[in-house]
Amino acid sequence: MATIDGLLSELQRVGITDGASLSRALKVSAPTLGRWVTKTNGKVLRMGRTRSARYSLTRTVEGLGAASAVYRISPTGKVEPAGTLRFLARGAHWLETGHTGELFEGLPPWAADMGPQGYLGYDFATRYPELKLPPRVTDWTDNHQLLALARRGEDCVGNVIFGKESLDRWLATRAEPLSLSDFPQRAHQSVLMRAGSSAGGDQPKFLALVEGKHCIVKFAAGDTSAAAGRWRDLLACEHLALEVLSNRQIPSAASRLVDREGMRFLVVERFDRIGLRGRRGMLSLFALDNEYFGAGGNWTSLSLRLEQEGRCTSADARRLRWLDVFGQLIGNSDRHLGNISFFDDGTGKWSLCPVYDMLPMLLAPVQTTVVERPFEPRGPTADTLDVWADAADTAAHYLGKVAGSTGLSAKFRSWAKKAQAAVIALSR
Repeated sequence: MATIDGLLSELQRVGITDGASLSRALKVSAPTLGRWVTKTNGKVLRMGRTRSARYSLTRTVEGLGAASAVYRISPTGKVEPAGTLRFLARGAHWLETGHTGELFEGLPPWAADMGPQGYLGYDFATRYPELKLPPRVTDWTDNHQLLALARRGEDCVGNVIFGKESLDRWLATRAEPLSLSDFPQRAHQSVLMRAGSSAGGDQPKFLALVEGKHCIVKFAAGDTSAAAGRWRDLLACEHLALEVLSNRQIPSAASRLVDREGMRFLVVERFDRIGLRGRRGMLSLFALDNEYFGAGGNWTSLSLRLEQEGRCTSADARRLRWLDVFGQLIGNSDRHLGNISFFDDGTGKWSLCPVYDMLPMLLAPVQTTVVERPFEPRGPTADTLDVWADAADTAAHYLGKVAGSTGLSAKFRSWAKKAQAAVIALSR
């Protein structure tokens, strides 16, 4: 005869399943199944309130329990409850909102994007030793990520704040403004905190409130090494790319260059922040693909998928393909899915964010070594034929601006001149 232990064993065997299947397997009625679920004291979760409800074993996250609250910050800075994230067996999650919700096989996309990463995130465990997290973010499990977000996630990308403790921290703090003259000291502090890091190849940066705007400030050292000089050139090139694209009516992150004490800083305004306290939801293409498509691929292939499934407008899909072409024609070898994002308003349809991280990363140093790689621009394909000519014209214009910029090294300007000639030749 079936028992509550039998219910637990069946869910352990099949994973998430519907009530009808579970009742048949256990040979019990729906009312009996409901009573048993109640008696498991939270070990089993019913997802939904209709006959299509599904059931799953739950799991606990050390330091959080079996669930945690989710909040969103509005564009005006208002806190809006967004549901409760319940932790399920096999790494799944159920975002419960009233009597309904959404099931995720892994972390919700916003949680995947919010985690510490790159230069800004690698020393997270060192800064918060009380959380007892593995030193390297790459060694974290989803449970580690959830703990970090729920307890120290008050200033993550996007508009979600996960967990009451992180919300309390956000409510109790205000960003301290940083003046341009403070940049060198802040940069030195950032480097000192990361001394000996395996993340030495990442672009150094820090977050700051600059003249009333939330910004990401990238910086390059002022020494005479070839690598430092190359990074100074690349920061100028990124600023120039954003400027050229903006002038061509391509929405781009606002930026400016600042030189102080021999160092170069690129100040990029965050478009997921509105004013001092407001926020806007955004998700990287990586997070969206990982949750909804699992297709991998590149900007172009996923633009077609997004458009086909009605997840974005035709105009945004076309712009994404345009940017993919422009990027490869200027030597941006870093067009991974995390370097393009969409605004998320909760409707399941997404709008393309302004461009960021657009520069000739083909020329980026490896640690302290400048590596010269061949520039091999490619012509149109069937998927990019409608955007290629216009993107190539803008790429040639951009490379011409780089070649003529007096703020760049002679070697970099020479590369840009040759690259422009190659793009123009390809266009004929």
